[in-house]
Amino acid sequence: MSKTQRLLSMTTAIVVASTSFAFAEPSAELIAAAKKEGMLTTVALPHDWCGYGDVIADFKKKYPEITVNELNPDAGSADEVEAIKANKDNKGPQAPDVVDVGLAFGPQMKKEGLLQPYKVSTWSEIPDNVKDAEGYWYGDYYGVMSLLVNKDLVKNTPKDWSDLKKPEYAGQVALAGDPRASNQAILGVLAAGLASGAKAGKEAGEAGLKYFGELNKAGNFVPVIGKSGTLAQGATPIVVMWDYNALAAKDTLAGNPPVDVVVPASGVLAGVYVQGISAYAPHPNAAKLWMEHLYSDAGQLGWLKGYCHPIRFNAMAKANKIPKDLLDKLPPAAAYEKAYFPTLEEVDANKAAVTGAWDSVVGANVK
Repeated sequence: MSKTQRLLSMTTAIVVASTSFAFAEPSAELIAAAKKEGMLTTVALPHDWCGYGDVIADFKKKYPEITVNELNPDAGSADEVEAIKANKDNKGPQAPDVVDVGLAFGPQMKKEGLLQPYKVSTWSEIPDNVKDAEGYWYGDYYGVMSLLVNKDLVKNTPKDWSDLKKPEYAGQVALAGDPRASNQAILGVLAAGLASGAKAGKEAGEAGLKYFGELNKAGNFVPVIGKSGTLAQGATPIVVMWDYNALAAKDTLAGNPPVDVVVPASGVLAGVYVQGISAYAPHPNAAKLWMEHLYSDAGQLGWLKGYCHPIRFNAMAKANKIPKDLLDKLPPAAAYEKAYFPTLEEVDANKAAVTGAWDSVVGANVK
């Protein structure tokens, strides 16, 4: 299961200050202890995902005394969990120090005793409900549902979910997956439901089904899995997908065709990944230093360069810490301030509603 497939979400919250374990920057003691360990073992971090290649390179440059041992870059969250379980008593190079997993795995790993707590110095800028209060896991970056639009074929770029019902978008709208199986597509239906004013969970799932049913009946919905290739070919001129996928596709297409990436005016749905340190980490201090790197301004901007919104995005934007050239590559910052992070319970209820009734309510065989 790829990282895209395992993207899940959590509820939004007001940021509050936290003083426990807080400090301005990595202490000299932590840096010295990490250097003494001399190694950091990561797992499931492909270099082309969220800018991780440069993030890792920056860590190596800053701490050349620490070797970064990268295990199985293309693994999924379940693989990361199993890697920790399989190496509980192994202090060798096959034992991960840190994990980057889909949100659902954070609470699961804490419950199973696979993580150890640690609160980075920028802890207070991580929204409360996308982190474990005790510091066992914490949100690191997120994306929001967006529309990737082929400007050669779509005369007027849609601005909101309601626009997609207009006759001018006949035969143009697709999901980036089969909503009976694809997490990205299932959450696309949830986003449409939220835009109607429905409450997140089963209610929004049912509202989203009704929306896509109307879209299909009007002839606007295309039962084809939307990708950058199908968009370029004209089979799916408008594709509902995560913004970081859409922005990466924009780079790949390089103007052929020209595209727009739009965060809808309503129903702005976000999805989060989380970090954690293995309870059995062979290099616990290097792991803590790695977390300090990831949640520093530089680390957060590294993810942003890969089009994944760092978890501290709102706080950094308000503090004018985000370079204009990076912001210019993204949809307006105001769009992200309205992002809603559904709880795990809401995600599960929506999934049950969508997968259980897509065929009967929408009746489009997406493939």
